[in-house]
Amino acid sequence: MKILYLLAGFALFLKMLFTSTAVAEIGELSIMETIIQDSGVTNSVSGVIFRNRLYDTVFEVVVFTIAILGATFLLSNETPTQVVYQFTDQPSVVLARLGATIATLVAIELALRGHLSPGGGFAAGVAGGTAIALVAITSPWEMLEEIYQKWRVAIIEKVSVLIFIILAVITLMGGELPYGQMGSLSSGGIIPILNILVAVKVCLGSWAVILLFIRYRGLL
Repeated sequence: MKILYLLAGFALFLKMLFTSTAVAEIGELSIMETIIQDSGVTNSVSGVIFRNRLYDTVFEVVVFTIAILGATFLLSNETPTQVVYQFTDQPSVVLARLGATIATLVAIELALRGHLSPGGGFAAGVAGGTAIALVAITSPWEMLEEIYQKWRVAIIEKVSVLIFIILAVITLMGGELPYGQMGSLSSGGIIPILNILVAVKVCLGSWAVILLFIRYRGLL
């Protein structure tokens, strides 16, 4: 049976290697060019997510919000962890905070330039959440909780979702901002704004989930 698998894999490899796909590539290229022209952004993926399939993206954001609310509801009746174990050795602390700094810079870059290059709001939010998680494993979680409450992060998260939905509805109804110069940071009309809102939502939502699991499940 293993020999059959190997032969089938080798046959598939030969097909991919020698079969001409020029027609398919030309067709795909024309589709990408159309999306780029319609959306005004050089990253066709962002054009699809925030314009062609914006309706789906709205519900993706809503589903993420519901998941956070569900985690909060399910853990609300549990007893908080008494002791939270964290990394305390200096090399681990330095490496984690260095990684958090790099992840933060990556998150900002992906959020601001996601409509021009690979990246976008979801990837930026995940990078930001990773930065917060790296800080959490080397710092007192009470400090993160205090910052979370002081700056009313939960409210900012909900407001970002509300603004995203309002802008998405306006876009779905035909309202758009000027595209600007193709390839510039200010191009793409409303897409860069939606990108940033999604990044804020995912990052702050990840922060809320991290705090919940540290409080009720511990860290290490």
